[in-house]
Amino acid sequence: MLHIPKGSFADVALSLLRVVSGSLFMQHGAQKLFGVLGREEAVEVVSLIGLAGVLELFGGLAIVLGLYTRPVAFILSGEMAAAYFMAHFSRAFWPIMNRGELPILYCFLFLFFFAVGGGSYSLDGLVRKKAAG
Repeated sequence: MLHIPKGSFADVALSLLRVVSGSLFMQHGAQKLFGVLGREEAVEVVSLIGLAGVLELFGGLAIVLGLYTRPVAFILSGEMAAAYFMAHFSRAFWPIMNRGELPILYCFLFLFFFAVGGGSYSLDGLVRKKAAG
């Protein structure tokens, strides 16, 4: 298992990566659920794309906060893998041609967060610190 020393540059970089990527991911959910940020109208919440919007908005928020980082990241990684194969792969083999680079990148980014957690600068880290004494 990868160990990132608390307070190290790597720990700070992990937290920055988590906050920035979660914030960017939330925008996709906001687009779908509220019809904003370049989208003309909201989608039906009770639909597959509506579920994706809920996962993206609230899952992205959990990633930003570092709250339940590992289980949330695991779910979001799966969502992005499903998004790639359902919406992009059938268009063309190469991700650059089927516009699937972003779902692939998010998939592996969330897989990374699943593996390493949210870092010291997260709500998970705060809970862990309080539990330790």
